[in-house]
Amino acid sequence: MEKRLNKQYPSVSMVTGTEHAGMVKEIFSTITKRYDFLNHFLSMRRDVAWRRFTVKKMRFFLTGRFLDVACGTSDLAIMTAKRFHDVQSTGVDFVQAMLVAGRKKIYRKGLGQDINLANADALSLPFKDNTFDVAAIAFGIRNIPDRTAALGEMIRVIVPDGQVMVLEMTYIRNRLFKRLYHLYLNFILPGIAGLLSFNPAAYLYLADSIMNFPSPERFAGLMGEAGLTEVKKYKLTFGITYLYTGIKPGNGKS
Repeated sequence: MEKRLNKQYPSVSMVTGTEHAGMVKEIFSTITKRYDFLNHFLSMRRDVAWRRFTVKKMRFFLTGRFLDVACGTSDLAIMTAKRFHDVQSTGVDFVQAMLVAGRKKIYRKGLGQDINLANADALSLPFKDNTFDVAAIAFGIRNIPDRTAALGEMIRVIVPDGQVMVLEMTYIRNRLFKRLYHLYLNFILPGIAGLLSFNPAAYLYLADSIMNFPSPERFAGLMGEAGLTEVKKYKLTFGITYLYTGIKPGNGKS
């Protein structure tokens, strides 16, 4: 039986970028076994609908290649491969345990020829400029301290007129739901996760990282500052999650 961890993590607002990255690597290396189950259970499977919405917004027009950054167990890459049968997907993550779990899922679903996975950091993607039509990151940008640099790398590796897509949870600002969401994030979610996860503190980190993530307006502005045009934000499930999209400036012929 796997030993239960008794960890505590400081708030992301109190640590350096290096410390934050180290926390993320440790956390996601310890929750792999029940990661998918808890994601679906704690979101009441809304995470599946949010990814499906993201995939429907994808646009492949030149390379037929998709990059899933901080791919975790590869849910977004898998969903993309199922919808776009002629697209080659690549997933990268800097947590090896997540990639191991992702490869098992990919081969179990018969998608081994359609999806490749690689151990890589979002801040230093091992790909040439202008390689992919679409680069996306789902529920991973808040775990990256230097978000501008991560966006810059995603922009670099997509073709002109290609898409950068960010799917991320945020802290509800609506007065009606804010208190309920605060209660859920800080008490109900960690309580349930504490019964089911070998590292309950990971879900306190989840709540903290969501509450410290920029507002939708600020993050959309950050995408524009990184160099993207036509930045759009889509409010999902009362604003619990947003999909942000932007276009790399190009020749306008796509």
